[in-house]
Amino acid sequence: QVQPVESGGGLVQAGGSLRLSCATSGSIRSINGMGWYRQAPGKQREPVATITGGGYINYADSVKGRFTISRDNAKNTLYLQMNSLKPEDTAVYYCYAATRSVYWGQGTQVTVSS
Repeated sequence: QVQPVESGGGLVQAGGSLRLSCATSGSIRSINGMGWYRQAPGKQREPVATITGGGYINYADSVKGRFTISRDNAKNTLYLQMNSLKPEDTAVYYCYAATRSVYWGQGTQVTVSS
């Protein structure tokens, strides 16, 4: 099993930045893909940014050019650098780690005020 734990959420004004972290523990060598999803109130969970085991990165159109996903294998940690934040980025952000199963963190709240 793998246990992802997110941190770094908070309240920020529009145009500001935040960096989310996702520390993983457990069977980390079995991890293939990792990534970030988010869920806004009343909406479905949606992908934000993902990175495969081979390093292929994909972003949602709504965050391209503003968010950057990165992975530090030495620290077993995934990051999401979020710049030029908008009120519509407000959501609970979830990290996942995929092996043969998908493991989710508990989520971290990001609130962007206008």
